Amino acid sequence: MKVCVTATGPSLDSKVDPRFGRAACFVVFDTDARTYEVIENSQQLQSAQGAGIQAASTVARSGAQAVLTGNCGPKAFRVLSESGIAVYVGLDGMTVMEAIGQLIDGKLQPITAANVEGHWA
Repeated sequence: MKVCVTATGPSLDSKVDPRFGRAACFVVFDTDARTYEVIENSQQLQSAQGAGIQAASTVARSGAQAVLTGNCGPKAFRVLSESGIAVYVGLDGMTVMEAIGQLIDGKLQPITAANVEGHWA
């Protein structure tokens, strides 16, 4: 399974970025192959609007089946849900690998709606 984690940097030791749409980058980890790729998200950092929708589209194109992040707004959540991607929030403060471990260990529950309003950060 491919898992996309919002990250403050490009490594498995980077912290989970609390923002989805304006995350510094996405670490897409393949739990079967134990490999990962980094997708830069710098183009969304200064977007006036639409960052969540664009970021969600990028994640969908990556083939990820789950997103691990700190928070997810309503527009991004809608795009991710429509793409069949499960969303898990509240993981900021952990490293990317710690968050992935939580998912693998079955300690996380996907959300059923956005947990923040749009443009919260």
